[in-house]
This record gives sequence, structure tokens and C-alpha cells, in this order.
Amino acid sequence: MKPPNKEALTIGELAKTAGVHVETIRYYQRSGLLQAPERPLGGIRRYGSTDSARIKFIKSAQKLGFSLGEVASLLKLEDGTQCGEASRIAQQKLLEVSSKLGELKRMEESLIKLIGECEKGRGQVCCPLISSLLA
Repeated sequence: MKPPNKEALTIGELAKTAGVHVETIRYYQRSGLLQAPERPLGGIRRYGSTDSARIKFIKSAQKLGFSLGEVASLLKLEDGTQCGEASRIAQQKLLEVSSKLGELKRMEESLIKLIGECEKGRGQVCCPLISSLLA
């Protein structure tokens, strides 16, 4: 079986190439992140390597924590000429990530403390962990 033409992919082939589900592609189209190609009369839509690259861009940005709205903003800058704006968007995301890391660190410290109290309090009627969550 020969590999599909990179410029004439069906939506299923595009999904496989990009590592997503067909419904993800359709969602991106409804969201305006990906253009749906014209459907020839009596034919099926065909996608190209640029569509695959765009989907991979979206997925890579999501892995960095960007929302689809933020991805849409980045896609508007994809020609690479507005690095300052892309940097501003990334700096905002970094602030959000740093804040979440701080929250996660506080959660980790609280859980470590509560687990320690549970270990010390074995045999007591009331579990310190459950008590703190009920408070």
C-alpha cells in the first residue's frame, strides 16, 4: 500500500498524520483555528501538509498550557514578524504557570503535613486528614 499524497489527504488521513481524532479537526474548523478546504462538486475535501503542520502547532501550544483562545492569538502571529507580541503572550502564560506552581507547592506541603499527622495519629478515633477536610 503506497502512502497517501501529502497534499491530498482525506480528513481521516490528516487526523492520523497529525495524531488527532477526526472530531478534533472538525472542532478546530468550527472554532476557526483551521480552515475547511473547499469540497469539489461530488467529491471529498482534501487537506495538505500545511493543515497537518497547523494542527501540530495547535497541539504543541496546548502542551505548553496555552488555551485554544491563546493558540488563536499565536496563530495570527505565525508569520514570525511580531515576536514581541508572541513574547507578551508567552510571558502572561509563564506568570499563570508560576502561580499554579505556587498553588501546587502549597497543596503538596499541606498534604505532606496531613499525611504526617495521620501517621502519628494512628489508632485515634478521628483521622487528622478527614478532620481538616471537614473544617
